[in-house]
Amino acid sequence: MHTIPMTSLKPQLSAVAIDKAYRKGDYHIPVLRGVDVSVTSGEFVSVVGQSGSGKSTLMHLLGLLDAPDLGEVRLNGERIDDLPVRVRDELRNRVFGFVFQFYHLLPELNLLENVLSPLMIRHSVWTYWAKRRELREQATAIIERVGLSHRLRHKPSELSGGEMQRAAIARSLVGQPEILLADEPTGNLDSRTGGEIMDLLRSLNEDDGLTIIMVTHDDDIAQQSQRIVRLTEGRIQELEEAA
Repeated sequence: MHTIPMTSLKPQLSAVAIDKAYRKGDYHIPVLRGVDVSVTSGEFVSVVGQSGSGKSTLMHLLGLLDAPDLGEVRLNGERIDDLPVRVRDELRNRVFGFVFQFYHLLPELNLLENVLSPLMIRHSVWTYWAKRRELREQATAIIERVGLSHRLRHKPSELSGGEMQRAAIARSLVGQPEILLADEPTGNLDSRTGGEIMDLLRSLNEDDGLTIIMVTHDDDIAQQSQRIVRLTEGRIQELEEAA
């Protein structure tokens, strides 16, 4: 198991007294109620709970995909959820990498183009074209890392579920993020392929020191992380070390 250095015990990412509710017509549906959770640099943390417990909502708030009704999201001690939209967009592109259960690959682009897309967003047109050879080499190296170098020109419809998830992980890594947020990364995969994805995530955490926050409903998957946060009806039920 990866050991967290003592110098890294200051929280890297925190949710502080987070409340979140959604409104549907006349109904007010509380999702998170006073949630406090912190992750230190280099940790691999699983957020576990039944459907509707608020685990995906918590991940979306931590990654600035949504905003809390009350409370704060902090990065290295600084509040980030109330920053201007442009700054939050930049943080999502540079600090966070996202992996989703349903991959969200663009069907009209091939694998290499999908992986390059965060870098296309990051750079202006002129900067991208000036650096295109360097950026393509960067993307190709990440694709090789996830075992898909033989699929560079294939479109998502030509890939298996496991290959699409590896492509999504490559896309999340190409911008060299500090924190990877993974929402049910094995949810659509069979147990063997899901095991391969977990091996890849553990390697990124243990070998590269990448901070990973993973949402899952599967206790066996969660036990492969370092620490488990359990959510029940929008509240932290317990924190525990993984087996």
